[in-house]
Amino acid sequence: MMLAQTSGGGGSPILILLLAMPVLLWFMMRSQKRKMQQQQDLQRAAEVGDDIVTTAGIFGTIVDEDEDEGTIIVEIAPGTRIKMVRAGIARRIDDEDDAYDDDDDQDDDGEDLGDEDQDATTMNGDEAAEDQTRP
Repeated sequence: MMLAQTSGGGGSPILILLLAMPVLLWFMMRSQKRKMQQQQDLQRAAEVGDDIVTTAGIFGTIVDEDEDEGTIIVEIAPGTRIKMVRAGIARRIDDEDDAYDDDDDQDDDGEDLGDEDQDATTMNGDEAAEDQTRP
């Protein structure tokens, strides 16, 4: 009995996938390792007086640090301080971030947007309608 022979091209896509997988995994692990190293460098570089955001999303200022324990004291409001590990620092807030936030009060042409948070009753005219219904 004669068995059908497979052509040499049938196993080639599987072979390519098997060879490509380790290369892709290596690139992904390398990228992840680089990000992790950058985050650790940022956490080590944070010092007293720096404005930070924690991994929980809390904004504060570092007021003290204990290098032996690897902890910092963060003031999150005047007179309110929390103790946390350095690994809880998500990012530092730079002056550049503050400058970007200040530009939010202007439109694309640089004109001041003014006070857009007006009371809803003055925006839709309900207040004028109430005055007319009163005796």
